[in-house]
Amino acid sequence: MSAPTIVALGDGPPPSQADVSAFLDSVFTAKTSNASVDAAYGLCELILNSKVGFRGLESYGIFSEIKKAAADKKSAVRREGAQNLLGALFERFPARQPASEFSFLVQDGGMLACALDALADKGTVVREASQYGLDALFNHLSPEALVVGLLPALQTYLSKRTGKWQGTVGALKLMQKMADKAKLEIGGTKEEAQEKEVLRELMGAKLAGLIPLVEEGMHDLKTEVEKQSVKTMDSLTALLQNDDVAPKLPVLLDAMQKPSSESLGKAIHVLSQTTFVAIVTSPVLALLTPFLERTLYNPTTPQETLRKTVVITENLTKLVHDPIEARTFLPKLKPGVKGVLDRASLPEVREIAQRALDVMDKAMAPDEDVVERLNAVDVAKILDAETKKNGGAANPEAYKVLKPYVCEMIAEDVNHRLVARIAARLAPYLVGLVKSPEAHQVIADGVQKYYVDEDHRKFGEPEKEDDGEVEIVNADFSLAYGGMLLLSHTNLRLLKGHRYGLCGRNGAGKSTLMKSIAGGKLEGFPPQDVLRTCYVEHNQGEDADISILDFVAKDPEIAKNGTPRERISEVLAEFGFTAGPEGRQSQRVGSLSGGWKMKLALARAMLQKADVLLLDEPTNHLDVENIAWLEQYLRSHTEITSLIVSHDSGFLDNVTTDIYHYEPGKKLGHFKGNLDAFVKVRPEAKSYYTLSASNVQFKFPPPGILSGVKSQTRAIVRMTNVSYQYPKAPKPSLADVSCQLTLSSRVAIIGPNGAGKSTLIKLLTGEVIPTSGKVEKHPNLRIGYIKQHALEHVEMHLEKTPNQYLQWRYQNGDDREVHFKETRALSEQDRLQMEKTIDVGDGKGARQIETLVGRQKWKKSFQYEVQWKGWLPKYNSMISRETLTELGFDKMVQEFDDHEASREGLGYRVLEPKIISQHFEDLGLDPEIANHNEIGSLSGGQKVKVVIAGAMWNNPHLLVLDEPTNFLDRDSLGGLAVAIRDFKGGVVMISHNEEFVGALASEQWIVRDGRVAHKGTTSISLDRFEDSRPGSTAPSTGTNTPMNGLASTAASSAMNSGVEDNTDEPLKFKAKKKKKKTKKDLKEQEVRRRLRHIEWLNSPKGTPHPVDTDDEE
Repeated sequence: MSAPTIVALGDGPPPSQADVSAFLDSVFTAKTSNASVDAAYGLCELILNSKVGFRGLESYGIFSEIKKAAADKKSAVRREGAQNLLGALFERFPARQPASEFSFLVQDGGMLACALDALADKGTVVREASQYGLDALFNHLSPEALVVGLLPALQTYLSKRTGKWQGTVGALKLMQKMADKAKLEIGGTKEEAQEKEVLRELMGAKLAGLIPLVEEGMHDLKTEVEKQSVKTMDSLTALLQNDDVAPKLPVLLDAMQKPSSESLGKAIHVLSQTTFVAIVTSPVLALLTPFLERTLYNPTTPQETLRKTVVITENLTKLVHDPIEARTFLPKLKPGVKGVLDRASLPEVREIAQRALDVMDKAMAPDEDVVERLNAVDVAKILDAETKKNGGAANPEAYKVLKPYVCEMIAEDVNHRLVARIAARLAPYLVGLVKSPEAHQVIADGVQKYYVDEDHRKFGEPEKEDDGEVEIVNADFSLAYGGMLLLSHTNLRLLKGHRYGLCGRNGAGKSTLMKSIAGGKLEGFPPQDVLRTCYVEHNQGEDADISILDFVAKDPEIAKNGTPRERISEVLAEFGFTAGPEGRQSQRVGSLSGGWKMKLALARAMLQKADVLLLDEPTNHLDVENIAWLEQYLRSHTEITSLIVSHDSGFLDNVTTDIYHYEPGKKLGHFKGNLDAFVKVRPEAKSYYTLSASNVQFKFPPPGILSGVKSQTRAIVRMTNVSYQYPKAPKPSLADVSCQLTLSSRVAIIGPNGAGKSTLIKLLTGEVIPTSGKVEKHPNLRIGYIKQHALEHVEMHLEKTPNQYLQWRYQNGDDREVHFKETRALSEQDRLQMEKTIDVGDGKGARQIETLVGRQKWKKSFQYEVQWKGWLPKYNSMISRETLTELGFDKMVQEFDDHEASREGLGYRVLEPKIISQHFEDLGLDPEIANHNEIGSLSGGQKVKVVIAGAMWNNPHLLVLDEPTNFLDRDSLGGLAVAIRDFKGGVVMISHNEEFVGALASEQWIVRDGRVAHKGTTSISLDRFEDSRPGSTAPSTGTNTPMNGLASTAASSAMNSGVEDNTDEPLKFKAKKKKKKTKKDLKEQEVRRRLRHIEWLNSPKGTPHPVDTDDEE
């Protein structure tokens, strides 16, 4: 809404009392509604065109006549006339003389109550006239007038509780309308968006007084009041711009609507499960403080709920950055926390309460640097000084009456740092109140200048335009995706040669912004023919079979420029792609590793003569050398502007000159300097540096028991003299590799791009079959595998929700992804083998195997129950694993082993949507997204969480991660790191992220030139985690972690256990010989089993039941 129109008071003489009375008589006694309305408008024009103006409404007794007529129970005509006149005044006066707002809303209780009471009138025309007037008044008020004038009037009306319920509903509707007017919406002009933003900020600061008032109405005995109160509360809570609290609003509103110890406990539980990251402001405190108060001051609150409440209070307090807001709300909670400290029975709760009190004391401590809030009295002094300087007030009495109202509005603008609005707000109210015709604007400008200078003094001057820099983009835009507003009327300004880091939470819309720019869909961004923009990504899979040179030459942009093939070859050579028939330029695009694909994408961008590079996660799949090369490339090309999305904090630190950050309120905030400088300004952004679980918490399920493996250091997977050569490749990718893994392994596989790291992983997991050598694994071993291009797992299911995907993947009792492994795919030779008949020497001749239906321990291995084709089940035979393998049925045996392993892992997993939702929540994906959003609409980071959830569903013993740091933001990366640290199974990972590997891996396998060298146990850098002591290098505290004291050696940690394993022998897991037990032994066994069962009952949900066997120790 624009500033009110400034209209000078009419020059006509003041009307006589008789003239005014004649109009009033016409309004109140007219025989038709139209005649009454016409008389009302005539009276408005009579007063507006005179020198008296809005002051005549009081001096001629118009308000008192309206109140008398409105209260006349005997005459519906007079009551209708009163509302017609009030509607005309509300419509005409604020638009032409904004100072009249004070008379309508504040002076002598205002006229709002008169209009609201009329909503209960029996006559329809009276109610309609009243509603018309209320709507007209609302539409003419600025955000400041709504908050300073209308909102207090509504609060006063609702507080009385003596009026009719229709008036209460009307007041609540107006409050809801005000909150809805402040909501962010897709579309609209920039000016409209700014007005919404101002109203949202000003109204949000008043929530502390509004929420208790509306909550009281939620329990009103009148159904209509209760329903409207719920709607109004829903709109008020939408003013919160806090991503942490917003998802919990339905539970909090339900607890307000149906107050009980159960609903309050549920609300506290939901809040205790919330990781608070965003800055906590007045609106959030206004909403949450009542819940915390009720819990703290209720003597029957359970100790566990008290503990959660105190923890929530502490976490909220840490994020209150404004000491004035802390001093407003925390005194309400402090006595309650002190009571918990004094009376709590559990020492743990008392300790937490003491910690919370310390944090609260620190937050409320006096601070010399705190900028105190301004009030109307302070503003009045400045306004008086400016008015006196410009000739003084023409009507001192009216000036004195109006001054507090106007000064209160200016104080709101100053306190919310909206000082640029002051002149436009103030000038219209001074028209006719000061002596000189132009003085109202001069005074308003003077007051604004004073507060602009004060703002600069307190907070520093705003960033000035860059001298001598070339501006290439200055776009105002809004950005939405799938009906969700990501950015609202924000600005993006790019200078030539600058490198901008784009930072924000996962799912904030970083990649969406980049793709909108690349697709030419961002409003205000220069088109390609004006500013050449190139989106650099890794995906070159669509033409995987053509040569690199042909792939680049085929690019439409390069072809359009007419770039000769020789020039293309030269540029490729500069990027390391050697020319010639044997050179890298002749290789297939599909054969390139991630690092070379990035170089290829940059070469394409250079040939396209890009002015702006859009780099989306450029360091994904790059080794350390290539990352250094990319940093140097970007820094050296000062003619190119870059916009970079990356979760690699070191890379952003070394490259960026500016940071754009996704701010609250759907805005982009600009900060000069690199990521380090940004963190100094915004300490809460430290999560870009540390692997912390404070933001996103992942919780991996326990791996379960692996039969026959009683030691954490016993080998469960072994490769012996393995070589592998891709089809048509000139030489093997891996040659003569031997290694093994245990449940305690924490292995990082490192090496340059293209060295064979992913191939080694695929051999270990059974994705591919070795050309020579042997890969053995425990028959019951479950492996969770996340590929380098992790999204391959889900890109065939983009139409499903994550919940549906998991149900599809495991609906048959095993993991469907396993069926895609090469080791499980049947070749033509395998199919012929399946049709062969075999004779097992049982006198029934040669028969054909139909399937395997069972398995049991036999000697040091297993024997399998074979179902014969065409024979009844009673003729099934038991055949040993070794015999079946020798006969060529190893894939059938492997398939049965995988199915049994998966079935064992899924034995305690119920494939129900509710259980699956909890599983996704444990892995950092909001259940709302998991249940209702299609995978195709998720961000890259969210898709990776779906992949991780799928891999962890069947409780794997070994977690294999190929480039786990790709696609995940810093928050999620920290959560994944802590989950890996605390995981009770083995972990193998490929990652170029030294910070991630250093924090987790105690052992390294270095792959270079097809060979694997083992670097023994190293110390783990636990100081990479926020919850560890600084400088700590001890291994993780988990029981499964290798001991730090083991010496470095050329063998892996698993190899170090060769004394126990006899590494030269095949991988076997033998059972002990049975011996007859005595009665005493049997009794002791029964006790052990019972205790084990009790322990299992007390264990976390999802823990597999320990198997009762006869080989117990």
